[in-house]
Parts: sequence; C-alpha cells; structure tokens
Amino acid sequence: MKATRFDYKGNPDIAWCPGCGNYPLLQLLKQSLEELDIDPRMLVLSSGIGQAAKMPQYVNSHFFNGLHGRGLSVAVAIKMSNPGLTVIAEGGDGDMYGEGGNHFLHNIRRNPDITHLVHNNMVYGLTQGQASPTSRRGFKTPIQTEGVINEPFNPLSVALALGAPFVARTFVGNAELTKKVIKEAILFNGYALVDIFDPCVSFNKTNDFAWFKQNTYVLDEKHDPTDRMQAMARAFEEGPFPLGILYKQADHKPTIHEKLPAYEDNKAPLWKRIRSQQVLSSLMK
Repeated sequence: MKATRFDYKGNPDIAWCPGCGNYPLLQLLKQSLEELDIDPRMLVLSSGIGQAAKMPQYVNSHFFNGLHGRGLSVAVAIKMSNPGLTVIAEGGDGDMYGEGGNHFLHNIRRNPDITHLVHNNMVYGLTQGQASPTSRRGFKTPIQTEGVINEPFNPLSVALALGAPFVARTFVGNAELTKKVIKEAILFNGYALVDIFDPCVSFNKTNDFAWFKQNTYVLDEKHDPTDRMQAMARAFEEGPFPLGILYKQADHKPTIHEKLPAYEDNKAPLWKRIRSQQVLSSLMK
C-alpha cells in the first residue's frame, strides 16, 4: 500500500505473529485516515490490553494504551475534554466485549462522537487461546477442552437494542469494504461500532481466513441501513454473517456533547479553560 503520514519511518518492531489479520487492518486504518485527510496531530487512538490493543503503538499519532477493557472509557474521556479531536477506540473482542463489556453497554447509551473498532477473532490471542465472548459453541481450546458451551455474545444485536446510531461489520479479507466502512464510521457524528472479523492464525485454527470468507456475505442494495428492525434481523444471521453497514440512523441522534450545557458554542472545552493558581491550590487542598 502507499505510504501515509501515519507510518513510522524505518521498520518498527511489530509484535504480532506472521500472517495475523492485524497487519492488513493496520494498513487499512492508516489508508482510511490518509484518504480522509485526518490531521495526525488531531487524532487520538485509545486501547486496553491484548494483541489488537497494540495497534495504536504502530500509528504515527497520539495514543493512550491503558488497562484491560478500558480503551472505550478512556476514549470517551478524551473526546469529552476536547470535542475537536478525532477519537478512535480499538481493541479485541475479549478486551472490548469481555473485560470492557460494561463500558460497551453504557457508552452506547451516552452516544459519544467516537469510532469503536473491535478486532473480532473469536479467541483470546494475547493469553494464548482461551475462549472469548464471541467464540462459537463447540470451539475447543486448552481451557475449554470439551468445547465452548456458552452462547456467543452478539455485539451487533446488543448495540442495536441499546440504540446505537451506527452499527457495521466487516472482514479484513475484504479490503475495499473494510476501508469504506471505517471511513464512514469516522465521518459519522455519533457512536459508530465496527465489528471486524480479524483471524488469529496462531490460536484459532477453526475460524481462519478461509472460514470467514466462506461464512460471510456482503449486504446488497436490497438492505435498507436506515431500517433498525431490518438491521436487527441481519444482526442475528450467522450462517453466513452479513458484512457492511447494518444500520446508520437517518435522523441525527444528539451526542452527549450536544446534550450538556458545558459544551455550548459560547463555552470553551475543558482543555481551554484556564484556572487561576488560587483555584488550583484550593482544589488540590
């Protein structure tokens, strides 16, 4: 792919297994940012812990890498302090839907203007192969030796039920679709979830690139992305899984910034507010 402003010079040491789906996703994200002409100085990526959560470290921009499952909450805090920033929360299905599940639920309700990218490989990759929230029933791991018995978590149906205004799914094996969806999510004014099938080649030999290719299809023009109930029906499809924008709310849903008086046009965002030394000393006491 072409070079971007988001590439580091030289050859950074990337700590992913050869063949990992994170490699093409990293390139597609940087290409999307470049094509949208996003200023690297006005971009912040936030993540928690995991193989997917390492991605911001390989993008030449600002990033915050924090605690397991807290990438989304930090992203919202950053956006709240400076709404002028482009903020992307990203991480794996375990990080975002497992450890970070509570933040996933309640930040949908808040509707912050951020992009939420989730690498969904249906396994915990960093800790070497335990079942994740999205692992399919019957999937065998070193811990679930008889196969997963739990119902897999369905992030798209949950997001739609909670009123998320933008819900999409894609697969890194479909590069053009992935880039298109990521760009639309970044441009969207409100919370935008993109669940990304991103195979783990080391610890999930079942749901590999070939499996995702055989078990997905791209939504066509017959699908109406403004129809929430139609999107919900698509979200429950598993054989195969639909790819594309399932739902994009037609009328604007006010973001959390637009609902709070502190963010009215005549008031400065938090990062511009200057407090006197006397006030700061009083607060610290």
